[in-house]
Amino acid sequence: MIRLSCLCGQIRVELEKRPDYIHECNCTLCSKTGTRWGYFHPSEVHVDGVAKGYCREDKADPAAEIRFCETCGSTTHFNLTASAASKFGNTLMGVNMRLADERDLAGLELRFPDGRAWAGEGEFTYIREARILG
Repeated sequence: MIRLSCLCGQIRVELEKRPDYIHECNCTLCSKTGTRWGYFHPSEVHVDGVAKGYCREDKADPAAEIRFCETCGSTTHFNLTASAASKFGNTLMGVNMRLADERDLAGLELRFPDGRAWAGEGEFTYIREARILG
């Protein structure tokens, strides 16, 4: 199990397993929130504490609602919007792995998707080679 928390500790996240890989996306949202996403089925994630939500306003149909601590501002996780869950056929959830102890992530692949160029469908292209954490 991996335990994460926001800076002030009001939001705690427990993961049943490590992610298969981590994305450090270069889209404006991910860049400005400083996130590295691990992806999970919602049943593998337990969030304790109240997180505030934000959907980007620069997209007609945003795919994710970003969740963050209202006190310290740390981005903790995201949930797919109903529209995106229907479109992609899943209920994927992202957790900000920057909140984890780096020792818990040793050996995982860190990938760099080109989110700025992604049209919202199909596979990502990557801006550079993946690397192994740790």
